[in-house]
Amino acid sequence: KTNLKAGSETSCITCLAEHQSLAVGTKTGYRLFSVTTVDRLECIHESAESPDVYIVERLFSSSLVVVVSQAMPRRMNVYHFKKGTEICNYSYSNTILAVRLNRQRLIVCLEESVYIHNIKDMKLLKTLLNTPPNPSGLCALSINHSNSYLAYPGSATIGEIIIYDANNLNTVTMIPAHDSPLAAITFNASGTKLASASERGTVIRVFSIPEGLRLFEFRRGMKRYVNISSLSFSPDAQFLCASSNTETVHIFKLEQHGPSGEEETPTWSAYMGKMFTAASSYLPAQVSGMMSQDRAFATVRLHTAGQKNVCTLATIQKLPRLLVASSNGQLFIYNIDPQDGGECTLVQTHRLFGSDEDRDEAGVSAAPQSYAATAATVPTSGPVSATLTGYSEDGGVSKGEVIPEHEFAAGPVCLDDETEFPPVSIQNR
Repeated sequence: KTNLKAGSETSCITCLAEHQSLAVGTKTGYRLFSVTTVDRLECIHESAESPDVYIVERLFSSSLVVVVSQAMPRRMNVYHFKKGTEICNYSYSNTILAVRLNRQRLIVCLEESVYIHNIKDMKLLKTLLNTPPNPSGLCALSINHSNSYLAYPGSATIGEIIIYDANNLNTVTMIPAHDSPLAAITFNASGTKLASASERGTVIRVFSIPEGLRLFEFRRGMKRYVNISSLSFSPDAQFLCASSNTETVHIFKLEQHGPSGEEETPTWSAYMGKMFTAASSYLPAQVSGMMSQDRAFATVRLHTAGQKNVCTLATIQKLPRLLVASSNGQLFIYNIDPQDGGECTLVQTHRLFGSDEDRDEAGVSAAPQSYAATAATVPTSGPVSATLTGYSEDGGVSKGEVIPEHEFAAGPVCLDDETEFPPVSIQNR
């Protein structure tokens, strides 16, 4: 899940790859979309009650949605959009910069404090005061409720990441991720990996959670610094995509190169790789680190540069796709070749504004040969899909239905629309 702020028409875009859903905040309210097929973008809910919505977060495929508007930037409203009712609202001491939620916790991030709520009854469990200045509200929450890890900047001057256990309410570790301040952080679906990028935007790193060990380093480019606005793992955590203010989206493959993965027939590139590996032990750490970094596995060249984009990797119609939502109100869907990578193929463009008919008339850029090639390379064993324990595709993404009980961990969490909502007796806090 990732957020996007700014743009002429959109105020924010949130993508939930695990449930193929999209939430868009606009000057006139917000919209919730379902992206279960490539050819159709279905608007499942639209609200014009709150103008200038700059935060909209939906709890997976449930009917619970959290909204913050420019008119009241210190107040968080929690709605049951299927019933059209407000569950509760909370007001805070300063502007709300970000909201994150999973089936256990709801996180509200201000510039110098973080509030942790129990999502069952919206009770405030913990307030983290005097956190380092975080003017962009950068934070990430694991969607896996059994290990609700929260990540936020540990410094305003260098790229330190605090990992906090939102279930047990204690700090787990601090990761010294980058030399310059953080620009983007995200967890994988199971909460076992964390990716980060700094304001320089040249190096993306992946760490193990909760240990904080560095697992991967990817170099996005060395020619120029860029503003990375979005990082997202694929549901199976085999790929990581990154978008910025440039025209290129990078997709990296998370694979370990070791003795078992070496090529059987020696090649010139393999020979040179071994030479570099051997030489790196005699070089300064900074230089040897650059040699070991991997380049992008696949790329997308967008039609325009300078737009802020949200990117996410999802499995749609059993094939791996890259979704790129732009601040100008367009959604681009690309095919990814999971075996060979390379340049991704644009297969569909959708508009996030206008009527259903207008959106259906959005142009299609299909390439049947590339599509067939992509389909042919999808692994038959272990496809790219959200196969997390305790999670399932329930169809609620398109209907706003209740979350089935089997999707919850054993315990008090029970978001049953009819009996639990609204769970808060006091409407205003």
